[in-house]
Order: sequence, then C-alpha cells, then structure tokens
Amino acid sequence: MKPGREVIEVNLEELEALLERKREALGEEDYQKLKNGLWALRYLSDLIGDQDTTISQLRALLVKPSTEKTSKVLEQAGLEASPKRSPPLPANAKPKPGHGRNGAEAYRGARRIKIAHASLKPGDHCPECLKGKVYVQKDPALRIRVVGQAPLAATVYELESLRCNLCGEVFEAEAPEGVGEKKYDESAAAMIGLLRYGSGVPFYRLAGLEENLGIPLPASTQWEIVQEVAEVLRPAFDELIRQAAQGELFCNDDTNMKILALARASPQRVEGAEGSSGSRDRTGLFTSGIVSTRPGQRIALFFTGRRHAGENLARVLAHRATGLPAPLQVCDALSRNVPKLPEKLQIILGNCNAHARRHFVDVVPNFPEECRYVLERFAEVYGYDAQAKELRLSPEERLRFHQQHSGPVMDQLHVWLRAQFDEKKVEPNSGLGTAITYVLRHWERLTLFLRQAGAPLDSNLVERALKKAILHRKNSLFYKTENGAEVGDLFMSLIHTCELNDANPFDYLTELQKHATELAENPAAWMPWNYRQTLPQAGRRENPA
Repeated sequence: MKPGREVIEVNLEELEALLERKREALGEEDYQKLKNGLWALRYLSDLIGDQDTTISQLRALLVKPSTEKTSKVLEQAGLEASPKRSPPLPANAKPKPGHGRNGAEAYRGARRIKIAHASLKPGDHCPECLKGKVYVQKDPALRIRVVGQAPLAATVYELESLRCNLCGEVFEAEAPEGVGEKKYDESAAAMIGLLRYGSGVPFYRLAGLEENLGIPLPASTQWEIVQEVAEVLRPAFDELIRQAAQGELFCNDDTNMKILALARASPQRVEGAEGSSGSRDRTGLFTSGIVSTRPGQRIALFFTGRRHAGENLARVLAHRATGLPAPLQVCDALSRNVPKLPEKLQIILGNCNAHARRHFVDVVPNFPEECRYVLERFAEVYGYDAQAKELRLSPEERLRFHQQHSGPVMDQLHVWLRAQFDEKKVEPNSGLGTAITYVLRHWERLTLFLRQAGAPLDSNLVERALKKAILHRKNSLFYKTENGAEVGDLFMSLIHTCELNDANPFDYLTELQKHATELAENPAAWMPWNYRQTLPQAGRRENPA
C-alpha cells in the first residue's frame, strides 16, 4: 500500500508571495504564465465558494467553448465583454418583424390543396346578416398537417394472371401507368444520394432503418444505384465547373479525407505540385471545397484526392473565359490555397479575418486582456458588416460603409499591434507574439475589404460548405476507392449548390434523371437556379397541386 501524500496547507497569498520572490529566476514569460494560473485558481475557488454557482458555469470555465463568439471566449477567461459599439441605423430602418415560428410560406416543399367552402361561393348572400354578399379574401385560412413517412417506400403490384387450361397461354393484367420494369424509381435514387451525401447517413444505417420498416435495401444495392445515377448527372457537374470558373469571387480551403485504396498505396506523383518545378510525391489526402459566386449564383464544388485546394482551383480556372476581369479570391494564408496561374490570368487575393482572429482565441487564457482588445476590435468590424447586410447595401455602398466605420477601427488595431513589438510589451516567440506576427505579415490581404468592392471579411462561405465533407468523414470515416470519392464529390457539389441557391435538392436530382437526354444535350439549361423554368419546355406536365 502506497503511503499517502503529506497535506500541506497553504493559501493563495503565500503562493503569490513565493511567485514574486522567484520572479527574476523564472523569467518574465514563465512568471506571467504562473501568475495567470494562480489568478485562474483564485477565480475558480471563488466560484466554488459561491452557492449560486452552477455546474454549467464551471464547465464553461474549464472546457473550451464550442463557439468562438467574443462574449463566450472572454467569459471563459473570466472577462466581461465591453458593450457593443455600432453606428446608428438610418431613420427608415426597422427591426425585422417575426414571432420565431415557421409560417406556411416556410413549407416550400409541401403539397398544397385548395379546398372550396362547402356551402358558399363568391356572390352569395351572407348567411349571418342576410343583406351583404360574400367575396373571396386575398389570404385564405391555412391549416398545416405534418405526417411521418419512410425515406424510401415500396409498393407491390399484384397483377392478376390467367392461364388457359388448354394451350397454357398466360394472360397478365396490365400494370398501372408509370409502373415499368425498372424496380427503383428516380426519386429513390435522389433520396439515397441526398441522405448519403447531403445529410451524412451511411449506407448501412439507411439499410438498417429500411429493414426495420419492412423494405429491404442492402448497402451494396444503394451504392449500385448512386454509382449508376452519377453517370447520368455528370453533365450537370461538368457544367457547374465551367460556370463556376466565370465567377467574381472564389473561396477555397481543404479538409483531410481518407480514401482507403490510396491510403494503403505508395505515394503518388502529383504533376505540377506546389513547391516543385515539375512534380513530387505526396501522401496526403484531402477534400477541397471551392465556392464561386456571382450575382444570382453560388456554386459549390468538391474535389477529393491528392491535390490541394489551390491546385484544384487552378484546374477550375482553366475553364475561365478570356477577357473577364480578375476575380477575387479569399482564403486562409496557407500557400497551398493559392493557385499557380499563367501570367495572362490574374487574381486579387485576400486573406480570411476569421482565421486571423482564431489565433487570438487560442491564447486568450494566457493573455486575456491583450486578446480581449483584439477580439473586441474584430467584433466591431463584424458588427458593421452585419449592418451592411441588414441594410442590403450594394458592393460599392458596402465598401464606403466599411471605409467610414471599419477603417478607423482597423487602423487603431494596426497601431496597437505594432506597438506591442516596438515597445517590447510582447515576446515575439510567445503565443500572443505569434498571433500578432501572423496578422501583421498578412495585413494587406486581411484588409482587402477596405479597398475592393465585394471582398468579404472571411472565407466562412467555404468553411460552411466543407461541413458536408466533414459530416461524411465523421459518420463514414473514409471513401473506399477513388471512384467512390468522385461520386461523393459529384453529389455533394450538386446538393450544396442547390442549398446555396434555395433550390430543392431532392426535386432537382429527381428531375435531372427524368430528363437525362435533355440534360446531356444542354446542361446549361438544367442548373439549380433555372431548371424549374426549363421543365415546361421539356414537356413536363405540372402537378395540379
């Protein structure tokens, strides 16, 4: 049995006095770290001694917050965020009305059924006063009924069969219209693809769910379905790439992804790989996300393999038409996100302020007051950007708005950051020094939004897009083959592009299959933002509802 440790009673005042005596021996950086640790211990002791302190408050203090909002990050460090400062809104600006509940217009995919009054029609006498006449109101009364259903349902048609007792001929009843020899409907393939690559539901989970509902749907069958449909949808994916190349703004980034067939193989030689004049071996595997925007369109593209985001962006821009102005690109400061382009094709490059801000979020516990100053300056700028969106300013109006309000804030922040090094307040090799160095090194690209109309503050647009790939990695862990990764990229690109353009991805994938011939002949007419206008021309009979 191990002897118990001797308990030494000591209070925080004695520890602080000991720390002061050893300050010179420790050095300033180590001294500050221990001092912050003692401060945190005192703050934690005070919280525990307070009978009103809850477990959730202690957890928020000790566990890294799930959000990087300034108020939450500072709260965990024991600091209170300063009141928000923002310019007054114009006199005609009103807060958005709403009660927080979804109205009937939010149910865009719902089937709508018009029901006439059972006993009255327009022009009839009022049954209440017997004098007036009733008329149709502009807004009908609404009732919403939400029902549950299986993701995939099956219908078994029992066709009566009659056999001649003399010649043996069999006469089979005709199947209803629309029921052919094909077992899986276009909507079944669309739902499997949407669940798998849009919502991250692995094939085996969907197979288990459908088995419980009495509909056998093996994982291998699901893969065969989506693999076959991918070839039908490929013209739409290729057209997305072509149209994305014509965009005005590009955001791109990488996330790690595993492909078993490549992970087990030897390193591959990537032609024109970054950092070499010709090619080099590479072992890493990534999913690159690229979001291209221009007025009325947002296109998301995914590419999985050995190539980095910059290399994939260069392959997309190879389809860009000549004569177009230089596009904007916003990404983090990693060199692998910047494409190597021919001299005739140039880009205007900006860096992501969210990535720069995150460097300070990571060191808040060690440098709370300094990080608080930086985070609150970024919060001001993001507050101005939110107001610009709320006021629906044009790119030029937004630029002037930021120059007027965000420009002085960024200038103030730049002066403060320079002073930390010039006045030797911060050790360059410390966590805070590294964060400051990153911002100062990339200052021109971080402040592109103050000089270029349409330049965003960050690349969060592609960060949100990459959540599709991250969800797949979280639930399915890997792709098995390169072909599987290509199919996943195709479906994710079509699905997320639909989401970015407020199109129904289930309806879109279904209609593309139904009109595969027209899609192959003219894919530009079958994009998520215009396919609904193309349907009547393709001879589609609209749903009466």
